[in-house]
Amino acid sequence: MPERNPETHVIDFRAAEQLLAARDPQGAVKLLDSVIAAHPENTAARLLRARAFFAAAQLRPAELEFELVLEREPDNAFAHFALARTFQRAGRPEQATRHFRLAAALDPNPEYLRAARFDDRPDLT
Repeated sequence: MPERNPETHVIDFRAAEQLLAARDPQGAVKLLDSVIAAHPENTAARLLRARAFFAAAQLRPAELEFELVLEREPDNAFAHFALARTFQRAGRPEQATRHFRLAAALDPNPEYLRAARFDDRPDLT
């Protein structure tokens, strides 16, 4: 096996992005495992791996990766949104709603606002 170096990790990261786009999340995870082993602090690689886990329907690993990203970047609206979708897909609607709303509060992206469904709140009057 060739020696791994920073350039190899960048190539692996970019290749993992392409694999995920080509609907090969398992291949993306395999490439990202070595990147993250060498650079465990790399939030971008962890976020991409979380997306790959989600795409592969590996919801618990996706949840753990998204949560790790949010520990490091609590204001990452996309990570909140993606974690919410993970909870939604896992049948955990209360947790999903919380993170959909955090995503919408951090970024008024129309998709985040729709998912947050602020208009579904009960009338408090």
